[in-house]
Amino acid sequence: MPATTINSICILRLSALGDISHTLPVFHTIRKEWPNTKITWIIGKVEYELVKGLEDVEFIVFDKNLGFNAYRDIKKKLKNREFDILLHMQMSLRASLVSLLIKAKIKIGFDKKRAKDAQWLFTNKKIKHESNQHVIDSFFGFTKAIGIKKRHYKWDIPISDKEIKNSNNIFKARKKYIIISPCSSKAYRNWTVEGYSAIADYISESYNMDIILSGGNSAIEQHYATEIMASAHCTPINLVGKTTVKELLHIIKNAEFIISPDSGPAHFATAVQTPVIGLYATTNPDRARPYLSAETTVNKYPDAILKKHNKPVSDLAWGTRVRDEWAMKMITISDVKCVVDKLINKIS
Repeated sequence: MPATTINSICILRLSALGDISHTLPVFHTIRKEWPNTKITWIIGKVEYELVKGLEDVEFIVFDKNLGFNAYRDIKKKLKNREFDILLHMQMSLRASLVSLLIKAKIKIGFDKKRAKDAQWLFTNKKIKHESNQHVIDSFFGFTKAIGIKKRHYKWDIPISDKEIKNSNNIFKARKKYIIISPCSSKAYRNWTVEGYSAIADYISESYNMDIILSGGNSAIEQHYATEIMASAHCTPINLVGKTTVKELLHIIKNAEFIISPDSGPAHFATAVQTPVIGLYATTNPDRARPYLSAETTVNKYPDAILKKHNKPVSDLAWGTRVRDEWAMKMITISDVKCVVDKLINKIS
């Protein structure tokens, strides 16, 4: 497709925070290669807080908490509008219902083999099927489908002066620090309180760094923070539930590294070039790890798959998950210590 004929593109990616981060390189690639094309992004209310302030894009916010009225609101905002291309980048029924409200000559979605929740029924063009891809690489299938061959691995999430000031008021670094973000939105992805506490003590005692606990205000995140604070011999700085997304992003940006399971903050770290020690046993890190931190990923996924299915990863569908609490317990404290030492020696 010649860029000169494409005046407008609509990106449909509502959630979740980690996947919004994964979408940013696609947005920046289109922006760089087709600077005259107007881009509209339909995004979830919570997720908008991550990318708010991004330039050269129109955001239309979908608030799922409004129920049916959320769709009515989108319909009203898009009245009498038509786009040249819709990039339907989310495989969910909610997103597909939103896509019905978007007028576009071409609606591009995932290939039928990968399109979960019957997403393929809501599009008239598919990206080319590729096997065994990381999520970010699969998203670049959309730029390839519209004729953009280059990739720009750029995130550039804006953080305002006010947000920087607020984050500094919440936490002023006294010395080098690392972040432990212990929880994912999916409980089966979380490592153990004992493990996090032991690693906090190890880093504090061996490397004289402060330990920050980060997370949202959910019950499970508050529980983890309370238990880690009680179990650790060191005294972590507990910021769980005390920061906005942008404030946390600024704190992550200035950390030495972050330790996290498969979760949004792990991918925020990638966006601000902070190393990640990713803890993976329930999801395939080759598909979902922090994109720039392959060497520091603790990977027990093959072991968990073998225990669960009695088959190697290669014999199962790409992206197969292990949704059992025992899986993350396969990650040992020694496993994580080894990667901590390796990373600190590299960045020192």
